[in-house]
Amino acid sequence: MNNRKLGNAGEDLACRYLEKNGYEILERNKQYSHFCEIDIIAKYKNTTVFVEVKTRKTNNFGTPFDAITKTKYDNIKRGIHFYLSEHKIKEYRIDVIGITLKPEIKIEHLKNAYL
Repeated sequence: MNNRKLGNAGEDLACRYLEKNGYEILERNKQYSHFCEIDIIAKYKNTTVFVEVKTRKTNNFGTPFDAITKTKYDNIKRGIHFYLSEHKIKEYRIDVIGITLKPEIKIEHLKNAYL
């Protein structure tokens, strides 16, 4: 499985997880530049939630959360600011979902993630 297929599979799992937990998926893979893509934009109650999804086959080379660098986080924030200005949103947060596929599927949800 190549990285794009792995990422898409992880995002599909994350969407199902979010929907099962009361989130409404608004958009996926919102692109703002070559450096900024917001994986999932969802609504939970009155809050818009921007979700970064990181998927790993195993944790042999680090957890999914280890893959979120300050540069990556800053790029995500830049895209979020564009989205907020386009949609006039006041209530929002940034979440991260880490998915490990083996030895069994494990989904971890970090709400209000800040670096």
